[in-house]
Amino acid sequence: MSAGIGCRDLRVHAGGRELLSVPELHVASGRTLAVLGPNGAGKSTLLRALGLLSSHRVSGRIVLDGRPATRPLMRQALAAVLQRPILRRGTVADNVISGLRFRGMSRREARTEAWPWIEALGLEPLVGRDARSLSIGEAQRVSITRALAAGPRVLLLDEPFSGLDSTTRADLLADLRAALTGQPTATILVTHDRQEALALAEDTALLIDGRIRQHGSTAEVLDHPSDAGTARLLGYTNLLPPALTGRAHTLVARPEHTQLVLDPSDRTDDPSDRTDDVRGTLRRTVALGSATRVDVDTSAGALTCLHLGDVLATELPPIGSDVRVRIRHARSLTS
Repeated sequence: MSAGIGCRDLRVHAGGRELLSVPELHVASGRTLAVLGPNGAGKSTLLRALGLLSSHRVSGRIVLDGRPATRPLMRQALAAVLQRPILRRGTVADNVISGLRFRGMSRREARTEAWPWIEALGLEPLVGRDARSLSIGEAQRVSITRALAAGPRVLLLDEPFSGLDSTTRADLLADLRAALTGQPTATILVTHDRQEALALAEDTALLIDGRIRQHGSTAEVLDHPSDAGTARLLGYTNLLPPALTGRAHTLVARPEHTQLVLDPSDRTDDPSDRTDDVRGTLRRTVALGSATRVDVDTSAGALTCLHLGDVLATELPPIGSDVRVRIRHARSLTS
């Protein structure tokens, strides 16, 4: 393996049960891998195993920059940011430089080394604040700055945006993406949110039930699920088998690409239009504020439609009506 972090034949067991099995994985220096999966998939288990931080029984080989990883080597190379920020007593500045101080730098040297990161993550107004007075978003920003200031060869991010409001999350995502760009760090981001993967990671691995089901470039993985399980994980919750569409393969589609045809005269005969129309029975409609959810029963199961914007109740047919559903941007499953 080249520079970066990886594993071969990695297995994690606890209580006689196998939690994780990864035949091979590698994250090159300068790249970010998102590990995307549902709750309980083994994402944090994988992160702790790769960082030699696991309390479970781990077998296999962890490799750092082409050499077998050891705990002393990993302690020098690794920085981690967890779901809940852990801050020391003292000011924001004290917390940001603490990793550098731990590695032997003087306070002045550490502050000089850390200051570009303080600026990059927008912490200048907070440097003198007591770290215990920070909001969750501010505290997580401090944790990320502390990790980056240490100049890690490996950065582990375990759901670092959980619990943040949408504005704070968006701002921190943008700042972190800019901060990581051009850095020689192998970064692994654990998340259940595909938008975080899209924002931060060049590569994505889909982890389900302790197994990597798909791995590749983020754009390819997020737009082309390989099977029904990965499709559901990526938001393609509508499955349309050949019997329903007449296509050769099962199609999958996101709710936002699935809508009722409200005008009976609306037809699509253009084969390049990438649409499929199917028939069903309207089961329910639910107003969600910025959108309206519409559930339709078909001969092959339920479909969820999402109409963005205001849809007046008078525009929708009565419950129990025969309806036509149009699917755009569906993807084919080949397995």
